[in-house]
Amino acid sequence: GEGDDETVNAVFRAVHSVKGGAGAFALEALVRFAHTFETTLDKVRSGQLRADEPVLKVLLRATDVLADLVQAAKTDAAIDPRRTAEASEDLEAFWGASEGHPVPAPSAPDAAKPAADEFGFTPVKFAPVNLSPPGPARWTVWFKPSAATYAKGNDAALLIRELERLGPCEIALDDAALPALDELDPETGWLAWTVTLATDAGEAAIREVFDFVSDDCELRISPEAIAAPAPLPILPLPDIPTPPAPAAATAESEPRDHPADGPADPHAREKAAAKAAPAPSAQPTIRVDLERVDRLIDLVGELVINQAMLAQRVGEMDLTRASNVQLALESLEQLTREIQDSVMAIRAQPVKSVFQRMPRLVRETAAATSKQVKLITEGEGTEVDKTVIERLSDPITHMLRNAIDHGLETPEQRIASGKPAEGTVRLAALHRSGRIVIEVSDDGKGINRTRVKELAVQRGLISADAQLTDDEVDNLIFLPGFSTAKEVSDLSGRGVGLDVVKRSIQSLGGRISISSRAGQGSTFTLSLPLTLAVLDGMVVSVGEQTLIAPLAAIVETLKPKQSDVHNLGGGMVLAVRGAFVPLIDVGVALGWRSEPIEPASGVALLVESEVGGCAALLVDGIQGQRQVVIKSLEQNFQRVESIAAATILGDGRVALILDVDAIVGERRIEAEQDASRHGQALAKAS
Repeated sequence: GEGDDETVNAVFRAVHSVKGGAGAFALEALVRFAHTFETTLDKVRSGQLRADEPVLKVLLRATDVLADLVQAAKTDAAIDPRRTAEASEDLEAFWGASEGHPVPAPSAPDAAKPAADEFGFTPVKFAPVNLSPPGPARWTVWFKPSAATYAKGNDAALLIRELERLGPCEIALDDAALPALDELDPETGWLAWTVTLATDAGEAAIREVFDFVSDDCELRISPEAIAAPAPLPILPLPDIPTPPAPAAATAESEPRDHPADGPADPHAREKAAAKAAPAPSAQPTIRVDLERVDRLIDLVGELVINQAMLAQRVGEMDLTRASNVQLALESLEQLTREIQDSVMAIRAQPVKSVFQRMPRLVRETAAATSKQVKLITEGEGTEVDKTVIERLSDPITHMLRNAIDHGLETPEQRIASGKPAEGTVRLAALHRSGRIVIEVSDDGKGINRTRVKELAVQRGLISADAQLTDDEVDNLIFLPGFSTAKEVSDLSGRGVGLDVVKRSIQSLGGRISISSRAGQGSTFTLSLPLTLAVLDGMVVSVGEQTLIAPLAAIVETLKPKQSDVHNLGGGMVLAVRGAFVPLIDVGVALGWRSEPIEPASGVALLVESEVGGCAALLVDGIQGQRQVVIKSLEQNFQRVESIAAATILGDGRVALILDVDAIVGERRIEAEQDASRHGQALAKAS
């Protein structure tokens, strides 16, 4: 896409910071590569190198190498030097041919004697005198760090070391401002340095060394005086008024634009003012071991359980709502909720940490499959519990590879079908109904349901005469051992992938669904709980059992009238404000009873599901609303269909937490199967 100067400068500063940090720890391989990378970026930001597609490909590969070098430095691992050398050569190829060569001298002036002008004067031409001394130019750099320089973690020694990379230096310490020992403030910058530097890099390169400290130190950079050649005869000239000298540029001022660079930026003054404005101070932070936070989470969970037990005991005593005990209990409940919310916010992290790893994966997969792919990410700031984030990386990796390898067509196929050669993969995160939803979509060819069903029959996963809906066919790709790849490759063909994704998501109390349209692409949707610790639930009764319905999924509760209940196609529907929604008896859905109860004798929970839209869950009664601590049923027992997890009630009993989407989705599948069988029966009858 289109770039801008600020983006280029931000990347340049990032690589410059990596180089400076690596130099502080004498990581020479990293410093050398970062310097090459930085030089290429400098050519881009100065306009000497255009960031077209070939250049961007090399820069992206260089980014990967730079990240690997940093990681290798962290873990003391080894990285193949040939890979680093190849990346350096690719970068240098853009500018190496023009670096290090002197600018050709101007051609000698015409020696012919010039003609006299109209006044009869003959101009005299002198031979050009080379005023440049032999060797590199010499510069004098004087800088004095302030207290702010050291407060931000900068070090004068590192700055001097960076100057030495530009050329030979002579360094002199200026300690004239150093007070007596009894007057010494250890947090004040008393020392200054004068560095005489010989380099052809120019003033801009010298100032770059001080990019990050220029606002926090006194800085003066000036070229050394050049020894003049033998004086030429001086002819007397009439007195000419001397123009006023321009004000000397301070260390903080920006270098002036050269007239040849074009008209001045009309917004330059605003940009300079914005740059000079002090940056907002960073919020203070503290690092805490994750184990301590986990321990705090567990204690808050126990606090929630004990608060629920206390509320139940007070309720059994039948105290009035206005009693002091009841009022104190309500205050305790509110305080407990605030503590729980604050602790969960500590563990909440944006999914950006996972999303940032994916561009490199997409580039490598696209290169392996010879496809052109553009990745679009949305909702990187969406926050979710850390335990969920840590287990999101593998499922998203599998789905992105699947979208590129199986979903997107080759550039030739896309052009033939009227699509752009470059395919698009979208990775998005959002909050919905108290859950986090991750979507991975592509604009490829969609799922070939005919081929999927044929392969499932060949592998013995379904019978040949099975009558399946489109959703059921799509979900066949989640079966273990299923693969549509014709050949085994590094990316696919072994039948391992989406079945692992489904198990991983289910282990988090989540679910995965597919939406696909032939020729237009597919969308995989992951729905996960925001946290694996606590949720708000409605306590309901079904038969002799007590269940928890997640409050985030409930739209409203109502007492159904018999006149609003209708039997349609073997199932019941409930009329709600002019619309009909499926009415599902929870006891029947869970297998606790064979016949549904009378709708008028129960309570309907109108819920909103990810997979089946709105539905009404029929329960025997509502006991109340409370915050419950989630306990994994799969870890402590085994996975149970239509049950998301379990919790402990105030009286110590275990209550099951309903998986609303699973119950509604199962009812939707049954309805589609009934409709399919009914259609087949009508076809046979006709």
